[in-house]
Amino acid sequence: MAVSDKPHLRRCAGCGELREKKELIRVIRDKDGRVSLDETHRKNGRGAYLCRSLSCLEKAQKRRGLERSLRCPVSGEVYGMIQAVIEDMQ
Repeated sequence: MAVSDKPHLRRCAGCGELREKKELIRVIRDKDGRVSLDETHRKNGRGAYLCRSLSCLEKAQKRRGLERSLRCPVSGEVYGMIQAVIEDMQ
């Protein structure tokens, strides 16, 4: 198997399941400490991933999964942006 054929697996910060990177929503903390969505999956910064479901978003918020993965507080505004993206996908 060639290197490019390997699946790029990431763990959801909500449910904890491993999924392919392209199936997940990426949230990043940049070098200035700002938390934002990375729709291109290419921005620099510490990343965390979420499944595209509201239940995983709720679990991540309740268990503080994004905060632990990003090692910083995540505002309600960021959770609102993630919720809007998930609702648009469904």
